Amino acid sequence: MNNYKKMSVPFVNLKAQYKSIKPEIDTAIKRVISGQNFILGSELEAFEKEFANYLDTRYVVGVNSGTDGLILALLALGIGKGDEVITPANSYVATTTAIVFVGARPILVDCDPNTYQIDVKRVEKAITKKTKAILPVHLYGAPAPLDKLQIIAKRNKLFLIEDACQAHGATFRNKKLGTFGDIGVFSFYPSKNLGAYGDGGALATNDPKLYNQLLKLRNYGQTKKYHHDSFGINSRLDEIQAAVLRVKLKHLDKWNRERTQRANIYKKLLKVKKTQEILDNRKSSYYLFVIESENRDELQKYLLEKEIHTLIHYPIPIHLQKAYSYLGYKKGNFPYTEKIAEEILSIPLYPDLKKTSQEYIIDSINKFIVANKK
Repeated sequence: MNNYKKMSVPFVNLKAQYKSIKPEIDTAIKRVISGQNFILGSELEAFEKEFANYLDTRYVVGVNSGTDGLILALLALGIGKGDEVITPANSYVATTTAIVFVGARPILVDCDPNTYQIDVKRVEKAITKKTKAILPVHLYGAPAPLDKLQIIAKRNKLFLIEDACQAHGATFRNKKLGTFGDIGVFSFYPSKNLGAYGDGGALATNDPKLYNQLLKLRNYGQTKKYHHDSFGINSRLDEIQAAVLRVKLKHLDKWNRERTQRANIYKKLLKVKKTQEILDNRKSSYYLFVIESENRDELQKYLLEKEIHTLIHYPIPIHLQKAYSYLGYKKGNFPYTEKIAEEILSIPLYPDLKKTSQEYIIDSINKFIVANKK
């Protein structure tokens, strides 16, 4: 192994990304400020059309966040009190939060230990008379088993809602994620592959009735100003964020290719126990690159000493969170989810990650593995 000089590697580097597109971003923001139209204007309308075209879907509705998007998707499908929604136990808490928010009950299931995606066999076993929807998460940007989930949903007359909040541009059989279910939900949190400069989200659908319902739901239930024909909330993607996203959308495919290239280098050179398995006919967006280590906490501490910043997505499974103790799940209910939570570590992966920085990360991790081999 080479002896690399110590360097600081951030987990994400949004400053470098901004620098690479600064003239385009600055022009877009100035355009909005000059026009003085900040809510539900031409920038949002244009972005919704451009993102819909990118996804190859009929409609996109811009909203305030990915979490709001999940809530609005459930509301638009009429899911509420007394209903059950099946979703993975190993995800960010926002997915479950949305289900609880509308009054429904989240039914958690374990994941596949290799892909980290929702386990299809466990989904079927979890279906009851109260089940109204399946809500898979394309975790870390990789596709959930959509072909099988579509069959299960159709057979049982259930809605399929895709949490594609980490999967901008990822595909299953060359079709963009977020377009397989009744509704697909995206987040534009700043660190996402397609990130805003604040919170933001969007919903995608091919159903005109759902589209019109979502338009009302995000804007106080209005059909026109001061005419409230139904219930709704305030959840609108603002014009500045829409303008920023229009710029970034043009670069998304290039950025995703660069993420994939770096991910492939990690897979080839790292001597880690395991990385997330991406099955055939699936392309991940590689929002995150996750490795497994039985000495995860020690490895994270070791990397931090070398100024390599990492994160854990996610250290405490949803069923072990205090807020969801009322669901009645206990430690041991979801063994794969719990095992992964104890061993996974997300390492730096982004388009602006320099070759020397990645080599430094690989060298550091491999040295730790060699030194800690039993």
